[in-house]
Amino acid sequence: MNEVDKKLGAIRREIDSVDKELLALINRRAGLAKKVAEVKDGGGSAQYYRPEREAEVLRALVEGNDGLLPGAHLSRIFQEIMSACRALQKPLAVAYLGPEGTFTESAAFKHFGHAVDASPVDGIGGVFRQVESGTSDYGVVPIENSTEGVVGHTLDMFVSSSLCICGEVELRIHQCLMASAGDVAGIGKIYSHQQSFAQCRRWLDSHVPDAVRETVSSNGEAARRAAAEPGAGAIAGEHAARDNGLQVLASNIEDEPGNTTRFVVLGRHSVGATGQDKTSVLFSTKDRPGALYELLQLFKTRGINMTRIESRPSRRGNWSYVFYVDFQGHVSDGNVSAALAEIEALAPFYKFLGSYPQCGPWVEP
Repeated sequence: MNEVDKKLGAIRREIDSVDKELLALINRRAGLAKKVAEVKDGGGSAQYYRPEREAEVLRALVEGNDGLLPGAHLSRIFQEIMSACRALQKPLAVAYLGPEGTFTESAAFKHFGHAVDASPVDGIGGVFRQVESGTSDYGVVPIENSTEGVVGHTLDMFVSSSLCICGEVELRIHQCLMASAGDVAGIGKIYSHQQSFAQCRRWLDSHVPDAVRETVSSNGEAARRAAAEPGAGAIAGEHAARDNGLQVLASNIEDEPGNTTRFVVLGRHSVGATGQDKTSVLFSTKDRPGALYELLQLFKTRGINMTRIESRPSRRGNWSYVFYVDFQGHVSDGNVSAALAEIEALAPFYKFLGSYPQCGPWVEP
């Protein structure tokens, strides 16, 4: 055995020793998770998933990390450990906009980890209904894309739904052109969701200008159709190609390199404060000059930073709108609660959608 092999052997034995320590510590953590479940069951508290608690744990670990692993990698590792430990208490039932192979599925696993009972559901409205009925504990739906803007159907569902937002997920979207065989030049038809077509418009115009573009309900469905139809392709994520036995013909074809979609987690329970939170509300205004300015001025007066505002038809009359607003802060914060009380008093329609942990800059999309 030469000197290099001796050194490698010593290092590998040390790695094996560390792995045994890690295994013991992970199992110790699992045992503590079981004790938490026993205390909750004994005290009549059945809420096993606490978004604010998990967000605080991940944030503290990443902020306290002074080792070699990047924060985003560390966050993913501990997310899976927490997911597995949580499943010992009670596996969460999570509905997501399906079918399998969609970006929403990826967002659900990124937020909850893989130790959940994840169910694909047809349509955004179907996800809302699954959670409202109690069939699923939580749901995940897209709400906005950095390139194409808001997902209107999600916002519209909040007007009448009893659900609240209890989390958000940001996912970097890398689109691929895939098919069962061949090359880009041989693709005569392409299936995809309308959002994906819009995100890849310039690339498609340049590389496959003559291919027929057919919109379907999801990228997972697009991949399935392409797998069954010679000469057809699909735009979807790389995981959809793996799931459907397709060959990726071109990667990262999105027009904007930073293309990111934000998803929200739907639930039936409110979420406690973490110190780095976001709040979402819906409201309408009176039909008079300056009415919207009057309500938005309340955020400025209270020192609240708005991160998004969108208008949607209220469906209560022609040219009547509701406004969807995201801002930093938690409803338990004094300035936030005061502003919301004033908005509720002034707005003809007002709905609090939830306060929840904000995606941190240390979590890579």
